[in-house]
Amino acid sequence: MKESFYKELCGCLEPDQIRRGELMKNHTTFRAGGPADYFVIPGDSLQVKAVIDICRRQEIPWYVIGNGSNLLVGDGGFRGVIIQIYKNMSRIEVKGCRIQSQAGALLSRIGACALQASLTGMEFACGIPGTIGGAAVMNAGAYGGEMKDILSSVTVLKENGELEELPSEKLKLGYRTSIIKEKGYVVLEAALKLENGDANEISARMEELRKKRVEKQPLEFPSAGSTFKRPEGYFAGKLIMDAGLRGYRVGGACVSEKHCGFVVNDKGGTAKDIRMLMEDVQEKVWEKFNVKLEPEVKFLGEF
Repeated sequence: MKESFYKELCGCLEPDQIRRGELMKNHTTFRAGGPADYFVIPGDSLQVKAVIDICRRQEIPWYVIGNGSNLLVGDGGFRGVIIQIYKNMSRIEVKGCRIQSQAGALLSRIGACALQASLTGMEFACGIPGTIGGAAVMNAGAYGGEMKDILSSVTVLKENGELEELPSEKLKLGYRTSIIKEKGYVVLEAALKLENGDANEISARMEELRKKRVEKQPLEFPSAGSTFKRPEGYFAGKLIMDAGLRGYRVGGACVSEKHCGFVVNDKGGTAKDIRMLMEDVQEKVWEKFNVKLEPEVKFLGEF
């Protein structure tokens, strides 16, 4: 990659914000993935914009991640720049019934702030292993709730380089999709609208959902959460189980014994193992039920 590119990066970031050859298995919840040519960690919206401007000008591929959930990076890594919006951009502010957060804040942290302020509405999201930025892109949901229920607005970086605050009604939030995803916008901040509630009731609901997750989901193993989208009229996990695939294995990856909707990396599996397993599951479910399973997981890089 051009040395001039690195020099430009150094003009807008500190040296400790730029890493070369960073292994993506250290930054994804699947714990798999090879090296990214560059891995950068901006500290604010202006730095994000500056890095993307440089990438566009020099025609360098780039991709934004949060904590790396819902993502499988190939063993060959990523030829370009991974921009991580995570801990360096995770400020949270509570003002009345409104929570304003930078895109890198974890949903669990925002949920803890909501509980502390006795604000209800976010209980469903507290166990989702992702950032508010990623949750907004995918309209993340669980246990009957979705981000569209609580999102007030998001501030995004658009393809033309402009920053814009979009109200929720303009986000086209649907099942695991949004205009943010469709247009390739980058989420920089999000505002949530919650309601006053009783702290004890909020805490009890959070604990109830936490216990359900521990009981039903393989949280002890690396995974990307629910691996496939819910097919209309079906449940992915049940289709996979009924196809006889509980515990089905490719290398170090397998279909969870606890919940067949999860592919887990329980024996140091490679990205190739995980992807091959997912493709096998899709093929076998299609053969048996004529139902196409669509991954929730994004594939990135060289496999």
